Amino acid sequence: MKPLITALVDTYNHEKYIEQALVSVLEQGLSPAELEIVVVDDGSTDKTASIIQKFTPRVKHVRKKNGGQASAFNAGFAESRGEIIAILDGDDWWVEGKLAAVTEALEKNPEVAAVGHGYYEFHEETREARVCVPPSPRIINTATPEAARAALTAWPFLLMGALTVRRRVLEWIMPIPEEMVFMADSAIQVAAMVMGAVILEEPLFHYRYHAQNLYAIDGEKNRAKLRRKYEMTELVYGRIYKMLIELGVPAESVSILLEGSWMNAKRSRLAMFGGTRLEAFQTEMQAFRAEFKNPSIGYRLFKNLVVGMATLLLPARRFYKARNWYAKKQLGHYRDRIVKADGAGSSVRHELRGK
Repeated sequence: MKPLITALVDTYNHEKYIEQALVSVLEQGLSPAELEIVVVDDGSTDKTASIIQKFTPRVKHVRKKNGGQASAFNAGFAESRGEIIAILDGDDWWVEGKLAAVTEALEKNPEVAAVGHGYYEFHEETREARVCVPPSPRIINTATPEAARAALTAWPFLLMGALTVRRRVLEWIMPIPEEMVFMADSAIQVAAMVMGAVILEEPLFHYRYHAQNLYAIDGEKNRAKLRRKYEMTELVYGRIYKMLIELGVPAESVSILLEGSWMNAKRSRLAMFGGTRLEAFQTEMQAFRAEFKNPSIGYRLFKNLVVGMATLLLPARRFYKARNWYAKKQLGHYRDRIVKADGAGSSVRHELRGK
């Protein structure tokens, strides 16, 4: 007997998309004995609930008060029985054969806990699709700092529609703190990387870009929403950082995985919306410690005396405006003639894509 698979679908106000998502799950061609389908409706106020009802009893419809993505994952996992759990957002859809491909990969690689893969990036406004695939299939983990850096490049292929995990991944990371109203999927993605994942080349789902996507924010038109995005990014990475340390993941690997994006979010918020001088100082010193493991004495003095003093003397927005001008003019070349970084570790910055 093959292990039961759970398709875990989270949705909120996806009346335009949820039917296509559920049809794509049903078209995987698996029987109820092989596949259970759990849909968590996070308090939708449109017609999403009535559309889901058309698929019952084949689909288990879990309705809850609106509480955000983390609460939806926690509720869905509590209702699931599968030893393999494939996750899908209600506005995306799988290609035919996706579940067969990922379960075969797990069977062939019993040492890994998860599977990710390529995808089609579908832009609703233009109706265009772009294929996004990794350069080659590979296995990722965070056993060493070098492996953690390599794992970062695979993060885009662990989007929710692409991520399938063994049950033990969610048992390890759950419950996800429910203050993660969005971006809670980052906790599952990082757990998959830590426990080991195989990345397939095949594009096996469609990731839909539309006006309601978190990362489709127009910062000029919706500054409040953009600020909330930055603040939630900071909160999520901070909570995941603490969670992984408490679970025994080596601090250096955690730093490599998270601190680059965490610091970028802090810098972006401070640059656009301002903050205290102390916040800017703490952010720059934390970023320095994360990016450079063995700096020279001269470079350490430069960061503390020049950069550190600048953060304390200038308002945060003015400091980051000056910092951006400094980078744009590539003035670091002149600094390097006087002060060498010497032994600087690899930068851990990266951009995390998501909704």
